Amino acid sequence: MTDSFFQNKQWFFDRWAPFYDFLLTTVFYQAVHKRLLEFAEFPNSANILDIGCGTGRLLQRLAKQFPDLEGTGFDLSPQMIKEAKNKNIYGDRLQFLQGNVEALPFPESSFDAVFCTISFLHYPHPELVLAEIKRVLRPGGVFYLADYTVNDWTEYREVAVSPGKLRWYSRKKREQLANTAGLSCLSHHYLIGPVLLTKFVNY
Repeated sequence: MTDSFFQNKQWFFDRWAPFYDFLLTTVFYQAVHKRLLEFAEFPNSANILDIGCGTGRLLQRLAKQFPDLEGTGFDLSPQMIKEAKNKNIYGDRLQFLQGNVEALPFPESSFDAVFCTISFLHYPHPELVLAEIKRVLRPGGVFYLADYTVNDWTEYREVAVSPGKLRWYSRKKREQLANTAGLSCLSHHYLIGPVLLTKFVNY
């Protein structure tokens, strides 16, 4: 996959960023976040990473629900990161960085949990992303993957929306990809409609 793919993705989300929190789709995302947090569990003073963080809404919810939590939001779009920083009401507890999830700029075993909400479907090389998640997760850390899914006999479905194709993965395909990276499936939970949360642990 060439650099032009990521440049086109970045351009697309940079243009969306100023309107991201005012569109009907964001109401849906917020509902997904609310359901997702019902399944979130952390140790005290947890350090959390949210990849594909957009304008940082999930991390703000997490910071409110878990007062001793610290978090980092990471996104390909500089404009999304700008919006997230502007909306951050939790000061130094939350930070937001721009970059490519295929090369996370964090040391090994940096985080107690990693979240990825409705963004995994954008990644052209899911195996690279999962390897990076495995690397930055502490032993016993949990990866929360919430995204659209398909029936197990389909494995995945490609959808031609936004620059490049989107991929919706079945439960079985998610488990296969994660197992290759060294992550083990803990559970699956339907959140809203076809949006499925899969929890993986780094053993």
